[in-house]
Amino acid sequence: MRIALITDAFPPLRSSGAVQLRDLSLEFAKQGHEITTLVAAPELEEDWRIETWNDVRIARLKSPKTKDIGYVRRTIGEFRMPFSMLHNFRKCPLANEHWDGVVWYSPTIFLGPFANALKQLSKCRSYLIIRDIFPEWAVDMGLMGRGLPYRFFKLIANYQYSIADVIGAQTFGNLTYFTDWASRPGRRVEVLQNWLSDVPNSGCSIRICDTSLAGRKIFVYAGNMGVAQGMGILLNLAESLVSRKDIGFLFVGRGSDAQRLRRDALTRGLDNVVFFDEIDPDEITGLYAQCHVGMVALDPRHKTHNIPGKFVSYMQSGLPVLARINPGNDLCLLIEKEHVGRVCTATSVDSLGSMAQALVTDIAKDDGFKNRCKALAARLFSPEIAVRQIVEALRA
Repeated sequence: MRIALITDAFPPLRSSGAVQLRDLSLEFAKQGHEITTLVAAPELEEDWRIETWNDVRIARLKSPKTKDIGYVRRTIGEFRMPFSMLHNFRKCPLANEHWDGVVWYSPTIFLGPFANALKQLSKCRSYLIIRDIFPEWAVDMGLMGRGLPYRFFKLIANYQYSIADVIGAQTFGNLTYFTDWASRPGRRVEVLQNWLSDVPNSGCSIRICDTSLAGRKIFVYAGNMGVAQGMGILLNLAESLVSRKDIGFLFVGRGSDAQRLRRDALTRGLDNVVFFDEIDPDEITGLYAQCHVGMVALDPRHKTHNIPGKFVSYMQSGLPVLARINPGNDLCLLIEKEHVGRVCTATSVDSLGSMAQALVTDIAKDDGFKNRCKALAARLFSPEIAVRQIVEALRA
């Protein structure tokens, strides 16, 4: 098939979304499809640039800046983004090409107008990959009420849903959110699990043996440190276990809370905590090879379901997880059913601390964790499965 894949996240960005879209693009090409990935590119000087990389055609389209800026500027930039992309797409050599399917990735919720223009041009089916349900989660978190801003974002989100033929949600728990949408003829909602390609261990610029955590059992968190994660409890966990000289906590990444957490750890004098800036995604395997437990954090106020990309990366590397997530999240049942770690939905740091210590004991007694984690990743979270599922839906 000839497929157009639209995203605002792609390397050289280092976000989990960028890595996922890279892996998905490569897998489309690997399975013999003609894939063109259309990327929002605020860094471009020119209006467009076309590249070819490992049989993936990448069209970077100049667009407004939407990352690492204030909320108001970001909203304005994201609103303008699809129209800027479409405007510059019409200037490039691909403008008159036709597609057998249009796929786009959310977040962001704003790519609908561009996706619809390509869909109408080619008279083809469309597939929306949705990883979180915004603005609902922002309301759950208390970041906004149900006033004018909410209604604006809801209108944008509903528009992108309206132009999709198939929506691939992240978990079974999120399917019910789209019940009314899917009741109309020709629409379908399904679970499309997260995915990640297996990356060989090529080393890592972070050497834990050269830090104050050398020789300890390492609990690692690698990824975004923002409001949605509720990272404060992980720092509280580290403080509660500061007397355990055999346990250390490593935080790697960036985000709106990253600097605050660093300052907080310094103020508390936590000698069992080390922070590093984000690293290249290809170094993650080398990082995890030095660690013992992967940490997952989701603010308990969330009411929607989420299986974070970092959970998938831990599984792929054979790392059992310590997860503190919102009650009822599908991830809770998955961790318990597959015996790949410990999961806490309580707000008490004491409960999480008990689980962390129990997990250290579990790992010492049970040498099957690594194999169970890797088997789960291969069975559920591979790009091969994701591509086959998307293609089948586009051909239906």
